[in-house]
Amino acid sequence: EPPILITHPLEDQMVMVGERVEFECEVSEEGATVKWEKDGIELTREETFKYRFKKDGKRQYLIINETTKEDSGHYTVKTNGGVSVAELIVQEKKLEVYQSIADLTVKARDQAVFKCEVSDENVKGIWLKNGKEVVPDERIKISHIGRIHKLTIEDVTPEDEADYSFIPQGFAYNLSAKLQFLEVKIDFVPREEPPKIHLDCLGQSPDTIVVVAGNKLRLDVPVSGDPTPTVIWQKVNKRNDLVRNTDDSMTPSENSSDLNTDNKLLFESEGRVRVEMHEDHCVFIIEGAEKEDEGVYRVILKNPVGEDKADITVKVIDVPDPPAAPTISNIGEDYCTVQWQPPKYDGGQPVLGYILERKKKKSYRWMRLNFDLLKELTYEAKRMIEGVVYEMRIYAVNSIGMSRPSPASQPFMPIAPPSEPTHFTVEDVSDSTVSLKWRPPERIGAGGLDGYIVEYCKDGSTEWIPALPGLTERTSALIKDLVTGDKLYFRIKAVNLAGESGAATIKEPVTVQEILQRPKFWLPRHLRQTLVKKVGETINIVIPFQGKPRPKITWLKDGQTLDSKDVGIRNSNMDTILFIRKAELHHSGAYEVILQIENMSDKVAITIQIIDKPGPPQNIKLVDVWGFNAALEWTPPQDDGNAQILGYTVQKADKKTMEWYTVLDRYRRTNCIVSDLIMGNEYFFRIFSENLCGLSETAATTKNPAHIQKTGTTYKPPCYKEHDFSEAPKFTHPLMNRSVIAGYNTTLSCAVRGIPKPKIFWFKNKMDLSGDAKYRMFSKQGVLTLEIRKPTPFDGGIYTCKAVNECGEAEIECRLDVRGNQ
Repeated sequence: EPPILITHPLEDQMVMVGERVEFECEVSEEGATVKWEKDGIELTREETFKYRFKKDGKRQYLIINETTKEDSGHYTVKTNGGVSVAELIVQEKKLEVYQSIADLTVKARDQAVFKCEVSDENVKGIWLKNGKEVVPDERIKISHIGRIHKLTIEDVTPEDEADYSFIPQGFAYNLSAKLQFLEVKIDFVPREEPPKIHLDCLGQSPDTIVVVAGNKLRLDVPVSGDPTPTVIWQKVNKRNDLVRNTDDSMTPSENSSDLNTDNKLLFESEGRVRVEMHEDHCVFIIEGAEKEDEGVYRVILKNPVGEDKADITVKVIDVPDPPAAPTISNIGEDYCTVQWQPPKYDGGQPVLGYILERKKKKSYRWMRLNFDLLKELTYEAKRMIEGVVYEMRIYAVNSIGMSRPSPASQPFMPIAPPSEPTHFTVEDVSDSTVSLKWRPPERIGAGGLDGYIVEYCKDGSTEWIPALPGLTERTSALIKDLVTGDKLYFRIKAVNLAGESGAATIKEPVTVQEILQRPKFWLPRHLRQTLVKKVGETINIVIPFQGKPRPKITWLKDGQTLDSKDVGIRNSNMDTILFIRKAELHHSGAYEVILQIENMSDKVAITIQIIDKPGPPQNIKLVDVWGFNAALEWTPPQDDGNAQILGYTVQKADKKTMEWYTVLDRYRRTNCIVSDLIMGNEYFFRIFSENLCGLSETAATTKNPAHIQKTGTTYKPPCYKEHDFSEAPKFTHPLMNRSVIAGYNTTLSCAVRGIPKPKIFWFKNKMDLSGDAKYRMFSKQGVLTLEIRKPTPFDGGIYTCKAVNECGEAEIECRLDVRGNQ
């Protein structure tokens, strides 16, 4: 059957404790059978209290309703044509603060609103004022909508000035802020009083007002002076220079966003940044504070008596900018090192740490790798799957919240170098070369295998020299141009995308010098007996040998040198080959091979026998015909095909049809008698000879047919004695004792045989039951049944079945106990 492929693989998942997890994959066939594993252990159907398996067409699901920390691990789905692996990370629930509460400075009878946002909308909490729980009333309201918690105080009074905290239930968090009451000091001012700005924070350090980006800033500035002073707001540029129009009004500088001081324009404007004028105070408002609103704002009061001015620093804090894309280095089998740079803008608050996420290249789901913030700018990511392409991204976090994600890193694949090559040995050595061979590494991995590096080092030196240019893909190498007499160490490394493997080294040094070796043949076992081939077949004889230096090889046939035009001979350093493309009969004979090095030699003999099909038998004769038989004889063929005759095949054919039928096969003698011939017919006979090549091409055939004469005979039927089949009755299956319940029909059964068919009688306690309607008797093919209708305790007793015929009688009995209903 075709393999079942996984068309949509599993995806990594990360959840909190108690959440539901659903692994999903898609296979190539509907209703396919798959196997689920966790960390290499199969998940069985018996574990349904924990895992639930589901099929929906081609989609397969593994569901965990309530996860625990122990459910973390690698989950695998397997089919007969593919495997997919995904990782599940289960983390303890942690609460993230998206927006903390901020300090407030408000004026009497104004509204104060503390607001914070957390990650879990189901989390409840309490508000504290100077460590005591806040009790809501008509003026103080507490609200919880989704993830946002609010504390609203209407008509602020001096008693409301305190430290306020929000504590989420079940988490070790304490979000706190301070409410400052802006008290307006009113002194008796004589007429023509110079203007004065009444702010508690003036002259204090720091005098900075902090606002979170996106929030509203409202600054009430009480003023006094007689006559009523003119109020001018402006934003100071970096050099603290003021930018004014010719009509003495403020205009924005090129490097700042100065406010226009035209009171009419400010009063009429409903812009995001505006100034509202009142009799005894002015209000500076920034709706949805932005980074560009940060700076020093100067308020100037003027009247004929004099002027006053004050600088207020506004600092806008925000989440950091997203960092640049992280870089990946030091990639291994299931790990890598991730590095990144701090964001260009930290949001006005120090960066507290970083959050790292990863995903598979073909997936859309990002998985968080850490819950505790990363303080460093590097992280070693682990527990990845070799051969899968991943991407990484990073978030920066400060006290305000988490930045947008960085761009994804370049895709990368965890791969490891292969293991070292195995079975590294020296195969041969000459005066200037060394032949090496080895086997591939046991573990290659997803990075594949690009090739091998072969190096050598002279004995006493530490410098390794490349023995071959570049990489070799073969598992053997011939190192040439070596200096005779040098002692060399050799090593080899496997190479793939991840780098080089460990080195396989030959422990002892190799001396570059020809090794003298006596000549010797290693004759294969099948050549130690006669080699039999048919005419026309190919002969290819390979005889390995040893001997150094390279020996001289001589082939002889029947003591004569072989003709190179008739046969082919090829010699190498390790073997010699005799090759005949099409064998003929004259190639048969005794062959001798001689191996010689100087005065040392070795030789072997080989016998080749070429065989062909034999000729037909000779001198076939029809010797005699009598009754239904015919006698034949013949002589062996002149040509036996250079092989022993195994036998003869004798066939006959009716003269009318001339269809040949085999009578004898591989018959060893040269005469035979053919029997069971049909009376009145005439027969021809032919004979084939047979050897190892098969039957002869032609057969020897009788010249004259053999005629089987008809003879008169009278049929006399045989006389048979009639057999008596009579048999006395005999029970083949007995009655069995029974115990039954009163009120329910019951039966007693047995089996009997007898010829002629016996008559059957049933008795209870020696009394005949034939006329009793309570009992019914059945007999079918020798099986006897007595049915007792609704028995009572009085029907218990000894029941007897009796069979009688003219040859005798037989009886059998059993006990029946009837129990009353209880």
